[in-house]
Amino acid sequence: MPTSLGRAATDAAPRYAKQVASHFGRKIPVEETPDGGHRLTFQATDVVLQPADDHLLIRVTAPDASTLTTIQDVIGSHLERFGRRNELTVIWDEPSAD
Repeated sequence: MPTSLGRAATDAAPRYAKQVASHFGRKIPVEETPDGGHRLTFQATDVVLQPADDHLLIRVTAPDASTLTTIQDVIGSHLERFGRRNELTVIWDEPSAD
């Protein structure tokens, strides 16, 4: 399954992770992870939001490359919209085929 990592530099990572989880939690299953992150499940695609001190790490694991790209776009655009005031930008690594 293809996997991709995204990073958004911010000192408010827990707040953005919670905001994204809350937003999507009305539509899809969302759970809090033991380490303070959130897992979102879009059908067969998992998104893990892991806050750190200076960035938010986003891991997307999808059944195929097309779905991976779609979910990257959805999560990235929502985060950037939520963080527009702080010029938040998500930078994605090249996907791996795990």
